[in-house]
Amino acid sequence: MSEPFGVYVHVPFCAHRCDYCAFATYTDRDHLMVRYVDACIAEIDGARRQGALPPATSVFFGGGTPSRLAADELVRLLAAIPVAPGAEVTVECNPEDAEVDRLRAYRDAGVTRMSFGIQSTRPHVLDSLGRRNVPDAVTRVADVVGQVGFASWNLDLIFGAADETDEDWACALDTVVGLDGAPPHISAYALTVEPGTPLGADASRHPDDDVQARRYEMTEERLSGAGYRWEEISNWARPGHRCAHNHLYWSGGSYLGIGSAAHSHRKGHRWWNVRTPDRYIALVEDGRGTLAGEERLDADARRFESLSLALRTDAGVPAEHLPVTEDLVGLVETKGARSVLTLRGRLLANEVSTRLVTHPGPAPRPLR
Repeated sequence: MSEPFGVYVHVPFCAHRCDYCAFATYTDRDHLMVRYVDACIAEIDGARRQGALPPATSVFFGGGTPSRLAADELVRLLAAIPVAPGAEVTVECNPEDAEVDRLRAYRDAGVTRMSFGIQSTRPHVLDSLGRRNVPDAVTRVADVVGQVGFASWNLDLIFGAADETDEDWACALDTVVGLDGAPPHISAYALTVEPGTPLGADASRHPDDDVQARRYEMTEERLSGAGYRWEEISNWARPGHRCAHNHLYWSGGSYLGIGSAAHSHRKGHRWWNVRTPDRYIALVEDGRGTLAGEERLDADARRFESLSLALRTDAGVPAEHLPVTEDLVGLVETKGARSVLTLRGRLLANEVSTRLVTHPGPAPRPLR
């Protein structure tokens, strides 16, 4: 292919909804699973007929909980997607679903990469997140992945829970990198408070900015010491294990979203499907469109978004778009012809992005 193209498949089913989650997921719709897969395949077939679905260089099953589907249903869905040779295919999986037979079925169907939402290795921290605790989850996951033979896989962690201490976070990081067959890719996210969630309604559990900054610095120290390198503000990987699908997003690439609430993008045009699986299925079965909304970015908005996303990665941005003026010293460093965030700059990435120069010219005003 001349350029990367991705497919994102949204699987909206969950066994339990975590207190911080604001995604379009549901714990009471499992009876819709087979019809949902049928509807997704119908959407895929429609996109192919319209010439809107070239062979994908990356496919990502997210949610929700893709592993909530029976393995043969997910395999049936994957089989409907045209995939380019050597494509990366990722499936998100809950630790309780890490079973040898399930993962073997995925691998045999063409899945190349797994991603597991562990969030923490400490039971009391999981409790404070409203997250289900699976005893010895991280060890179990690593063992099953090793048995099945996935070379690339990821663990998701979250820091900043109210009941978490620095020692808890250090323990989580040390446990993960110390695994026999440790994950070659790790995502570590600062806990985010979303309106309308149980966490959002409980101010006593909201994270502290200074604490999260300290935990982030701990993350960089421990992961870099274990051979990982940051590739994006919340993602670290060992050489050869970067997530191609994530980089498609970060580079402003084109992708097609399949399923309820799924988003798509092509050259500054974004569109998204209706949010609920019930509505999505009904529309597909009636032969009607599933579009819920769309937007088109003008040239300036698209340029700024592209630079903002690139700034979050270790590639940074062309130096002419972010001159390292006096007030950015310590936040941004010049590497060759590019400006890249320092560790401290990553903590202030949103603020630094306001200094991006979409049309290089006179020096920008200093930050206040």
